[in-house]
Amino acid sequence: MERTPADPRSGLLRAMAVLSLIAERSPTRLGVSTIARDLDLPKAVAHRILKEFTAADYLVFDDRTKRYRLGPSSLTLGLAALRDLDVPKIARPHLDRLVAATGETATLSVRNGSARVYVDQVLSSHEIRMSISLGTSHPLHAGSSSKAILAHLGEAELDAYLATAALERVTAQTITDPVALRADLERVRELGYAVSAGERQSGAGSVAAPLYRASGEAFGSISLCGPRDRFTPEAYEEYARLVLKTAAEISAELGYKPSREDPS
Repeated sequence: MERTPADPRSGLLRAMAVLSLIAERSPTRLGVSTIARDLDLPKAVAHRILKEFTAADYLVFDDRTKRYRLGPSSLTLGLAALRDLDVPKIARPHLDRLVAATGETATLSVRNGSARVYVDQVLSSHEIRMSISLGTSHPLHAGSSSKAILAHLGEAELDAYLATAALERVTAQTITDPVALRADLERVRELGYAVSAGERQSGAGSVAAPLYRASGEAFGSISLCGPRDRFTPEAYEEYARLVLKTAAEISAELGYKPSREDPS
């Protein structure tokens, strides 16, 4: 009986699944039994794939623990991919669609230490509209774009910021009490997005959601902003839905894969 040749693509996909699993679980080291079980592979097949990747320096085998980790060739690939990730270029079409859907200005911010910086915007078509100055720096406690980042930092970083930052008043609506700010940030974390009603700029309303790198780090945010009188409760609800969806799409293009416990 003539045997149908195996599809070579299936072997390639299985090999890449092994590499992806080790990358996703990093820095945890994985053994061949775990890899075979989690990917539903015969142990002999998993072992052969691991040996081939180790020989090519994509993986490193620890003789003591009998487990594998990513090797220097994987690092070279990862760094090359990172160099190709132009965040404003990736985000721009998403910002365009946000503006087309809402008529309000969409912005992109990235974290810079204890502050964040506007790096791109797509302006509203309304005669009366919000416009921001690109390259300007703003504290992480004032406004939705800032709070969306601050709320999603690690606990240690958040604690350090609240303990050391000046929490200066930018407008009459800026939250400057550490206890009140922490409570507000907890709500931001629960919802996945932040809102502002004049906290950074008087008379402005905004909604923002965080952006994540492949590592899971919240490094920036996108927002919709406009005159406060157009940001009704109904508008906030709709804009929050759109901003959350768009931020998730941009983060996915940057390689981010949320964990099952991550509400975003």
